[in-house]
Amino acid sequence: MIRPVAVIGAGPFGLSTAAHLRARGIPVRVFGDPMVSWRDHMPGGMLLKSTPAASSLDCPQPGHTLADYCDAAGIRRLVTDEDVIPVETFVAYGEWFQEKLVPGLEQVRVVSVDRGPGDGFELKLDSGELFTARAVVVATGLSGFAHLPAELAPAAADGPAPAAPVSHSSQHHDLGRFAGKELIVIGAGQSALETAALAAEAGARVRVVARGRGRVAFGAPPWKQPRFRPESPFGRAWSLWALTYYPHPYRFLPEATRHYLVRRVLGPLGAWWLRERFENGVRVRDVERVVGAEVRDGSPVLTVRTHAGGTERLTADHVIAATGYRVDVAALDFLGPELRAGLQVSRGAPRLGPGYVSSEPGLYFTGLPAAASYGPVMRFVCGTEFASPRLAAHLAAAHG
Repeated sequence: MIRPVAVIGAGPFGLSTAAHLRARGIPVRVFGDPMVSWRDHMPGGMLLKSTPAASSLDCPQPGHTLADYCDAAGIRRLVTDEDVIPVETFVAYGEWFQEKLVPGLEQVRVVSVDRGPGDGFELKLDSGELFTARAVVVATGLSGFAHLPAELAPAAADGPAPAAPVSHSSQHHDLGRFAGKELIVIGAGQSALETAALAAEAGARVRVVARGRGRVAFGAPPWKQPRFRPESPFGRAWSLWALTYYPHPYRFLPEATRHYLVRRVLGPLGAWWLRERFENGVRVRDVERVVGAEVRDGSPVLTVRTHAGGTERLTADHVIAATGYRVDVAALDFLGPELRAGLQVSRGAPRLGPGYVSSEPGLYFTGLPAAASYGPVMRFVCGTEFASPRLAAHLAAAHG
C-alpha cells in the first residue's frame, strides 16, 4: 500500500498544495477545517486588502480562479484593481475550490506527528486513528502565531481573550460587542485600521495607538500608481516585482536582511479604500512606544511614552492588540519534541531548502512559516503561485 502525503491545514496554502499533489497522482490526506482562519478569525464585514489578481489560489487546472468562482456563483466578477473583495466572498471561494479540487477533506485535528518506521512519519488524529505518511506538509497558516508584545502581558495574565481586558485582533469575528464601549486598538497596519473602522461603525468609541516612527498611512489608489514601473499583485515597484516573481535567491540573503524584509516590505499601511471610513470614525494617538499595561477595576490602563519624551496613561474598556504574528515552531505543538528539536530554525522560523523542505527530510512548510526563507510574498495568498508547484515537484522527486 502506498503511503499518502499528509497536508495539515486547509487554508489557501494547504488547499493549493493538495491540488498540485493530486494533479501529480500523489495520494494525499488533507486535515483541517476549510478556510477556518478567514471565516472565524477575521472580523465580519472585513474587506481584503489584496487585489483580485493577488487573491486566487494556485492550481494546475484552469478554471479555478476567484473570477471563475464569481462566474459559477452568479455574482459580479472581481477582476480589476479597483474591485474590493468581501471576506465572506473569499471564504466561499476557498470552500468552492476545496469541493472541486480537494474532495475528501478530513475535518479532524492532527494531534501529533513523529518520525515513524523507516523514512516516514507517524500521525495521530483526534479521532484516535494512527497512520503513516511518507511526507508531511505543514500549512497551518497563522494558527498559534498571534503576537502579544511583552509590555501588554501584565494586563493579560491569563492570556489575551475577547472577554479579558486585552485581546488579539485574531480573536474577534463580531466587533458589535464593543458598541457603546471605549476601545483602544494598538497597531498601524491594515488589521488595526480596519478593525478600528469596523468597531467604530458598530458603535464603539475607538482610538488607534500607533507606535514608533510609523504613522497611520494609506496606500495610493490604483489610478495614482506610478506608470513606468513593473506591475506586481501589490502595486508598481521594482522591489515588489522582484520579491513576487523571483523569490528563488531570497534564501541566500544574510539572515538579518531576510527577516528585516519580511517585517518591513508591505508593512503597516492601510488600504486606499479604507481612508475615508477610518478618518470619519477613529481617533489616532501617535506615541513612541507602549511602556506597560495594567488592569484597574477590571479595565486596562496603558502607559505610553510620547514623542516628546513624557509618559501618559490611556484608559479604555478594552484593548485590542493588532500586533501581528511571529512564527515560532515551538508553537506547533503537534510536532513531536524530537522532530521540533531536530529542526534548524532562524529566529523561530524553520530554515527551508529547495522545494520548501525543512532540515528534517520529508517535512515541508508553506505559507507564513516559509516567509523567512522565501520572502514576504509568502505572507499573501498569491504566494501559492510560487510555492505550491515547487513544493509538489520537490516532494514528487524526493518521495516518488
